[in-house]
Amino acid sequence: MDRITEIKHMHHRIASAALLLFLLSACAVAPATPTLTPSPAPTATATFAAEKFGGSDIDVTYCTMEGLPQKLDVYYPGSGGPWPVLMYIHGGSWRELDKAEGEGWRYLNDQGILVVSVNYRLATSDIKFTAMIQDVMCAVRFLRAHSAEYNINPAKIGAIGASAGGHLAALLGTADASAGFDAGEYLDQSSRIQAVVTLSGLSDFTQLVEGGVSMAIYFAFGALAGTNNTLLAPASPVTYITPDDPPFLIFHGDEDGVVPIEQALTLDERLKAAGVPSTLVIVKGGDHSLNPLPGKAAEPAWTEISRMIEEFLLSNLF
Repeated sequence: MDRITEIKHMHHRIASAALLLFLLSACAVAPATPTLTPSPAPTATATFAAEKFGGSDIDVTYCTMEGLPQKLDVYYPGSGGPWPVLMYIHGGSWRELDKAEGEGWRYLNDQGILVVSVNYRLATSDIKFTAMIQDVMCAVRFLRAHSAEYNINPAKIGAIGASAGGHLAALLGTADASAGFDAGEYLDQSSRIQAVVTLSGLSDFTQLVEGGVSMAIYFAFGALAGTNNTLLAPASPVTYITPDDPPFLIFHGDEDGVVPIEQALTLDERLKAAGVPSTLVIVKGGDHSLNPLPGKAAEPAWTEISRMIEEFLLSNLF
């Protein structure tokens, strides 16, 4: 790689990381709605159109769950294929934000990775778990069913998520068909994935967790963390860990005041005990956004975190 290209890629990483940090730390603010023209869902007989190289499809309906169309955005590499897929699952306490923030991972197109960002049903007084995991699983099955249209390798799909999205990415990685979450369309396809990246995510709701995140868990899952294993164990990624789970890359700040670092330690420990490849990166001085607290430094910094994510995906999706 020449120096100009190397600098360009670094700028992509820094810009993408900065966008992610902003969205993680401002979870109470609704993101702007994309202005791009919505794209219709492809037909089952469609094939990839070359003019899509380097472009995007916005607001593709991937599944309709209980009468509610769920949308995803697709960001295409500039050439080649069939590509592996990275599916971004947004955070927001399971009840706010949307897929618009996923564009921040578009820099991975330069590495030949197709990026997908998904919406899912958000928690309300009427919508609770298991709606969220049902939706993201349906998105994986949709991508496999339409792999020709999107020029993707259906055997190489990974997921990444931050905070609540990190929980869903981890659950997508550990819960197989026996968990009973697969519902809706494309049930002839598998929802299993091949790589997981979690950032500041929860893994075990049966552990006592204090503060605002416990109330978010109550709203979305029906019980305060650590108070009702009957409700909360089925929502916990650690419940479903088996030796055939995909490799995990786990990031967590040791100054995270929202999600205790014990959540990451537990996930890493349980995965390794089952023989699942797992790498835990503790960001020293990092808060819930993996950002340094005022007057402090964070190690590794976001440029290094971004590089580690890129290397992990290149190792496990190609």
